[in-house]
Amino acid sequence: MKLLSVNLGRFKAVEYTDAPAGGTGIDKQPTDGAVRVTAPGAKGVAGSGLAGDEVCDLRHHGGNDQAVYAFAREDLDEWERLLGRPLANGSFGENLTTSGLDVTGAKIGERWRVGPDLLLEVTSGRIPCRTFQGHLGEKGWVKRFTQHGAPGAYLRVIEPGEIRGGDTIEVVHRPGHEITVALQFRAVTTEKTLLPSLLAAGDALHSELIETARKYVEKYGSQTS
Repeated sequence: MKLLSVNLGRFKAVEYTDAPAGGTGIDKQPTDGAVRVTAPGAKGVAGSGLAGDEVCDLRHHGGNDQAVYAFAREDLDEWERLLGRPLANGSFGENLTTSGLDVTGAKIGERWRVGPDLLLEVTSGRIPCRTFQGHLGEKGWVKRFTQHGAPGAYLRVIEPGEIRGGDTIEVVHRPGHEITVALQFRAVTTEKTLLPSLLAAGDALHSELIETARKYVEKYGSQTS
């Protein structure tokens, strides 16, 4: 398992976002140098966990539970086939483009050692938005990406460190529950009755999703279909 590239975004003014800043950092480009990764701070105040990576809409992006976004090169390759166009590393706005790692099948709370020092923990999948659709220029992209069900993974920083393209990735902890990124993504998009099951992931789950699942249980009970 390997880190193919570390991708950083810079502010770019665009018409397809409703971000207060009037632009986006989704157009991420691979960088050759070492990048420091740390826990950025609370959502709404802090941005990316990667030094030099700009987050322009702090309402929905950044913060400790979304410090890093990873996407598998294998999934980019599949989208290349489906869309009939090349997709470079970073095309989906991911910070880390990985190889040989089952990102969709990763469990919430799974921990990855990237390079010698950085330790990351999976918190959730990525929810597509209008900015993502505008960036790719694909009509109906939000719906299509959602139906495909391979959203990539957000991660929090457990131990900071420097990383660069070519570093190894090792799964050093895999929880005993069965809540994968794929299941969590379905629970918050197309299969809301799965929401109660997310609580099995405990505090490793993105804090906003814990609250969402608890509210669902309070309203509808804990039955899942």
